[in-house]
Amino acid sequence: MNYCLWCDEELIVHTNWGNVIHLQKQQKLCPLCIAKFKKITGNRCTICSRPSGNKTCEDCEKWKSIYAGNDPLDRNVSLYSYNHFMKEMIAKWKYRGDYILGEVFRREWLIHFMKSYSTLKKQAAIIPIPLSDERLIERGFNQSQLLASFLNLKQMEILKRIHSEKQSKKTRIERMMSENPFTLTKPITKPVILIDDIYTTGRTIRHAANLLKINGCPKVYTYTLVRG
Repeated sequence: MNYCLWCDEELIVHTNWGNVIHLQKQQKLCPLCIAKFKKITGNRCTICSRPSGNKTCEDCEKWKSIYAGNDPLDRNVSLYSYNHFMKEMIAKWKYRGDYILGEVFRREWLIHFMKSYSTLKKQAAIIPIPLSDERLIERGFNQSQLLASFLNLKQMEILKRIHSEKQSKKTRIERMMSENPFTLTKPITKPVILIDDIYTTGRTIRHAANLLKINGCPKVYTYTLVRG
């Protein structure tokens, strides 16, 4: 028997040739739990995926001015909104070490990536946002690396992260004012798709994007699971 990874309800599988041959594609959540996710649809900011009636949201206009008209982030694509259910799941998965919960995102995460970056994926480098060594020991795994592994593409680990206070404990202003925690082990001269779990203020993503661009990267895109 299979059970929902969130509520432990038994998953009823209707047997047919499709799921006999492709058992690995079975859902990891029950229909009621799946329905609690909120995908981002409709009009959104073309830079950060924030639901917006404008082509570029106010936050991204501010980022553009901060970087003197040249925002280092070319585009972020996010799959889900950060609703209450997603917050609970992320907390259990990311902060309380329930590694297997990542599997509930695999299928939709890959499908959305193929739709969003189908023409770019062959020429771009896939780079997961790293954790510091201390944070990696504390959590036991890097959620961004796990998400990147679901894309079945080679990852490049050329970013390193200096240990600092958790982003989740910082206020919005503190995040915006934070210093760049990343270093680059080698320059890269082709487009990059950064992988991360949550886009909140965009500060972390832009720290990484700016570092990549000043070291030769022509374009920086990001693919994130959740838009906060």
